[in-house]
Amino acid sequence: MIPVANPIPEPASFDTECRQKGNAWLVDKRLAGENPKTSQFPNYWAQYEDDLATAFHQRCGWWAMWIAEGNVEHFLSRKNRPDLSYEWSNYRFIAGSVNGSKRNHDDKVLDPFVVQDGWFEVLLPSMQLVMTARVPADLVTKAEFNLNKLKLRNGTKVVRCRKRWYQQFKDGKLTMAGLLSNAPLVAEAVQKLQNAGQDLP
Repeated sequence: MIPVANPIPEPASFDTECRQKGNAWLVDKRLAGENPKTSQFPNYWAQYEDDLATAFHQRCGWWAMWIAEGNVEHFLSRKNRPDLSYEWSNYRFIAGSVNGSKRNHDDKVLDPFVVQDGWFEVLLPSMQLVMTARVPADLVTKAEFNLNKLKLRNGTKVVRCRKRWYQQFKDGKLTMAGLLSNAPLVAEAVQKLQNAGQDLP
């Protein structure tokens, strides 16, 4: 995980096309005495996936890597906080596999908007993600939850992606600028070894 700029400017049409429409739908359901499943919520937010992806530099907020297929994630879930279902500030850009692991854990999860520089690093050659001593004591439990429950430490998919970006760099198919853009934590791991005068594994 790496810092993500926040707040993200809200798209011009978001209020009328998502927030107002979605909240009106929720009010209608409540007035009708209905308790709809989250799967029934109109996904007015979907049309803003590109805006969110751009704000996250096309990188998953948890993987901190470029992804081809990302989702609009409700940081506080629709199940626990339906009132935030159509609120721009509650959205994050996320890889599908991470979204599946996060589910409705909500406040147990460390928010990308909270993360600061140097809180996490990738180890070479294992490609494992670890937290550093810079993580504030009151957020260590959430950081550990992310590493383990969201499989950020050594999940098969995330490690495969880290290895791919790293190998492209080693093969000369990707510049350091490209690596920094697509997989910043992998790039920092490379720079750390280079600055120490060590060969890349």
